[in-house]
Amino acid sequence: MMATKLLLTFAICRLIVTVGLITLDPTELLRLGLDGQLTVDPADMEVASLDFGMLGKIEPLAVVHPSSAQDVARVVKAAYGSAHGFTVSARGHGHSINGQAQTGKGVVVQMSGSRAAPPRVVVGERYVDVWGGELWIDVLKSTLEHGLAPKSWTDYLYLSVGGTLSNAGISGQAFNHGPQTNNVHELDVVTGKGELLTCSEEKNSELFYAVLGGLGQFGIITRARIALEAAPQRVRWIRVLYSNFMAFTGDQEYLISLHDSPASQKFDYVEGFVIVDEGLINNWRSSFFSPRNPVKISSLGSNGSILYCLEITKNYDESTADTVDQAVENLLKRLNFIPASVFITDLPYLDFLDRVHKAELKLRTKGLWEVPHPWLNLFVPKSRIGDFDKGVFKGILGNKTSGPILVYPMNKNKWDRRSSVVTPEEDVFYLVALLRSALDDREEIHSLEYLKKQNREIFRFCDDAGIRVKQYLPHYTSQEEWMEHFGDGWDRFYQRKMEFDPRKILATGQQIFRPNYFTSSTMASS
Repeated sequence: MMATKLLLTFAICRLIVTVGLITLDPTELLRLGLDGQLTVDPADMEVASLDFGMLGKIEPLAVVHPSSAQDVARVVKAAYGSAHGFTVSARGHGHSINGQAQTGKGVVVQMSGSRAAPPRVVVGERYVDVWGGELWIDVLKSTLEHGLAPKSWTDYLYLSVGGTLSNAGISGQAFNHGPQTNNVHELDVVTGKGELLTCSEEKNSELFYAVLGGLGQFGIITRARIALEAAPQRVRWIRVLYSNFMAFTGDQEYLISLHDSPASQKFDYVEGFVIVDEGLINNWRSSFFSPRNPVKISSLGSNGSILYCLEITKNYDESTADTVDQAVENLLKRLNFIPASVFITDLPYLDFLDRVHKAELKLRTKGLWEVPHPWLNLFVPKSRIGDFDKGVFKGILGNKTSGPILVYPMNKNKWDRRSSVVTPEEDVFYLVALLRSALDDREEIHSLEYLKKQNREIFRFCDDAGIRVKQYLPHYTSQEEWMEHFGDGWDRFYQRKMEFDPRKILATGQQIFRPNYFTSSTMASS
């Protein structure tokens, strides 16, 4: 106990020296009564200073491992009420790309790994209450014990609930169920004032919709009530190939138009990706294709050009096993893929949802996971996706890439306009995700600088061509750029910030607002 208090005192003194909290005695923070831990342990500091992107390193002043929502509230309230101020950034599993969860002038609250309570499944009402730092893989395993599962997913499950809900949370189910932000009943949120509030569509609704997709600007999610549905037992996983981009996107758009059809008359998941070399078709984030029977692009009559892969699934269980083949056949016969390019596998529901983790484990063994990831995620309006294909897939990228390129459409009417998420104005828009890794293999096209330069070229092309893309998981470095990103929604976003985080101390790594540090006398008069 004495060692813990000494460590806490050291951490607080460091805060005082660095930030200048000259009016705050160290014992005041000790008296906050945290059940968790405030630490400056080098290992904790190192973890908090990096993220998945590995594009920059920023060390915080200290790291908090909360053991309750009250711990989070006490830390934020101390920051809000301090004489000179320090910032607070919530960190989940650290899967940000551009330092969004980092801070060099404050405290990182490490939400994942600091479980306040296990998931609580309410079977009758079909929801689960989860800690904001809970990983989606653990949410899934908990709900499957009751034969239930969340409706909407991300492709990678080792992400925190609070992290994905602060952005949107999308995968191939979004055309049908909307993003994860559309499948939440209720939240507990610690605002930038240190207030712990419960919010929903009916209660504190402005905070509820501000936080959903709010990039961590309005509060830290400590609890989420997630909608559930009956979980299928198995998945029929299908890939078909195209050499014609318009046929590929036409079929995708047709399939997502079936979102209101009976379950037997639509697929449950619709995604797609671009194939610019044979390596990606045989190794794309999974072991879908057998290494003993690799797919050769040349055998498909593409003449070495780009191919496009439509990826679709049909969920089923024992009660529908006899009809799944016919349902798949009825849907496939309406599509225009390359004949004889149908590849089908079958697996348990959990294995399908956790498919990317298997690829992660393989990459880790080869030392290819903890490398820089200059990812670029864009929402592209349906009306311009053909131009994007010509200018980017067939132009800027050439015939080589260093990671998957996802392309799939979503229905805007499945996204709640009251949330803070920004999407194009058209009824259908595409996610284009260039999930590339920078490798130190002496090939220029795999270098970090080359990939970052290519990202800039893609933005320039879109600007010159008048393609009004919106960044998903956005990253800008000036408020002017952020204002352009939000467009007509900027005034609402700004007003919400002033209401819920007036000192602008939360999630400063997003670089949207500058913290408002001022003296206690200023606060007394404000």
